[in-house]
Amino acid sequence: MTAILVVDDSAMDRRTAGGLLEKDADCQVLYAADGAVALKAIEDNLPDLVVTDLVMPNLDGLQLVEAMKKDYPLIPVIIMTAVGSEETAVRALKTGAASYVPKRRLAQDLLETVRLVLRAADDERNVSRLLVHRTEQADFKFVLENDLSLLAAVVTYLQQTMHAMGLFDEAERLRIGVALEEVLLNAMFHGNLELESSLREDDKPTYHETARFRAKERPYCERQIFVEARLSRSLVEFTISDQGPGFNPRDLPDPTDPANLNRVSGRGLLLMHTFMDDVKFNDSGNQVRLVKHCRRLAPDSPPEAEIHTTLSVTKASPT
Repeated sequence: MTAILVVDDSAMDRRTAGGLLEKDADCQVLYAADGAVALKAIEDNLPDLVVTDLVMPNLDGLQLVEAMKKDYPLIPVIIMTAVGSEETAVRALKTGAASYVPKRRLAQDLLETVRLVLRAADDERNVSRLLVHRTEQADFKFVLENDLSLLAAVVTYLQQTMHAMGLFDEAERLRIGVALEEVLLNAMFHGNLELESSLREDDKPTYHETARFRAKERPYCERQIFVEARLSRSLVEFTISDQGPGFNPRDLPDPTDPANLNRVSGRGLLLMHTFMDDVKFNDSGNQVRLVKHCRRLAPDSPPEAEIHTTLSVTKASPT
């Protein structure tokens, strides 16, 4: 059973978040009233994930993230944001939080965000032994159809390869994985399937139903996602392209502006820019390049200097 610690000084907000999580039969929810109490609960119970408010007495959410980054780096943290806490939330993401959910959208987004982060964390822990012993350069080429399981598999593969090469610590690989998944989901839903973020915010069931319909309908079902990765001891670089009509990147909201934290359309962009060192779209908006510089390497990394990877899975003919 997955153990999740909910931290909030408001009893009502604790119960709201915890009640949403308790709907999952495989989830055990623990509670703490502030960051200081949370650290003791983490020491006693070692939860799989922490969901925390930011503004609290004694030890606030940002301080909790900082303490966990130091003492419990393998436990991911999701922060709950409220109006007025946007700047602190951005600092928490930069410090080590894995993701965030606006409090006004807990009912719509909390469970989905928790599942996404837990899946990324679990996949990262299940590192392939084969990759650890890989010593030769390898070139692969895959093209992804619009299939969520394939997108998750690509992220897992890249995280495992980074682990095998000794690139980044586990918490940083998790954050890179979250950024990659956001890019791939954008390529699928907003690029190839041409779904608007406003529909997801206003009517989530219709958003997902439309996605399922378009995934089987031409021309959407014929479009593919292309992923290229270059992993070296100096940096990791990912290029993701879709076959949608694109957009004007100059129309995107400013990802560095905390005021955009609560905008559904800016969520993925904010996480990309926070977790990666460089994010650049092409002029047509259907390709994005992510770069993360390797500042800290594991001492047991294998001797190869670089692995070049281009990922794809050939799409079957639509039925």
